[in-house]
Amino acid sequence: MYRLVKPIFFKFDPENVHHFVVKRLKWFHDFFPLGKTILRGNYDISYKGLEREVFGLKFKNPVGLAAGFDKNGEYVEALSNLGFGFIEVGTVTPLPQPGNDRPRMFRLQDDHAIINRMGFNNKGVDVMAERLRLLKNREPGIIVGGNIGKNKNTPNEDAICDYVKCFDCLFDVVDYFVVNVSSPNTPGLRALQEKEPLKELLNTLQKRNNKDNRSKPILLKIAPDLTNEQLDDIVEIVKETHIAGVIATNTTIDRNGLYAEEKLKSEMGGLSGKPLTKRSTEVIRYLAQKSGKSFPIIGVGGIHTPEDAKEKLDAGASLVQLYTGFIYEGPGLIKRICKALI
Repeated sequence: MYRLVKPIFFKFDPENVHHFVVKRLKWFHDFFPLGKTILRGNYDISYKGLEREVFGLKFKNPVGLAAGFDKNGEYVEALSNLGFGFIEVGTVTPLPQPGNDRPRMFRLQDDHAIINRMGFNNKGVDVMAERLRLLKNREPGIIVGGNIGKNKNTPNEDAICDYVKCFDCLFDVVDYFVVNVSSPNTPGLRALQEKEPLKELLNTLQKRNNKDNRSKPILLKIAPDLTNEQLDDIVEIVKETHIAGVIATNTTIDRNGLYAEEKLKSEMGGLSGKPLTKRSTEVIRYLAQKSGKSFPIIGVGGIHTPEDAKEKLDAGASLVQLYTGFIYEGPGLIKRICKALI
């Protein structure tokens, strides 16, 4: 079915198509007679051998949806019934912000890739928290991660306050947190990946996390463009701050080896999709080997086939996430990956 409609979707602006599709998915799930049952019947797969226990949480399968697809936590329940083992929402910021000017998302079809410079467009953490609070009352079994960031206008010296605000606001309604300091689309954000600012940020969040004998797993999302020396720092920081793990990787600013026309290649923003497959797996393997597999890694970047997912798991990932592969290959990819892992 997706193969029939995909060529039509790809004739239109990708951001417009995204909103069109997810809104109709939610309507079908919530209001169409037997909509939820139909989605589960076609896409969900239940098999005990797929279950994973990672950083203290039990996942029904290891295939999740990466952050950026559902920025405001509006579609969690519908998306989970496409077979995902977990859904990561955000990136969310303390205050609402419109993001960068449009157009800000571009398909590189020859490369099976996307360039985006969305800029953390979202409705703010209070809106997300309220939505997830209602969701938790209906579907307590859905594992939800909260990907948190800073507002564009917040200077880096005040960034910790933004992360703390998001952390506190979402603490009761998400199952794990992801600290996003690796998006290339917020000016200056990647500077927070430097060793000392990053340690200060993560230690501050861990202090908040250990209050009242309750805690949530905190993960760090890193860029694929880090050097081995910087990855060594990441391993050291994870061990020193005792966070739960790492998500590898975010989008890349590298444009080497692309087939797309020069105009598309020169668009500013982060590149995702097949061109990232090899590099993200290299980062996963390096982190796993360097750390002695002492912390879990969620592998994301260029997963378009079951083989791509298995490579990341074999390289040392405990779980994987989809985004661009989900757009290019359709929702059937989740089930195909799960079947290949049985």
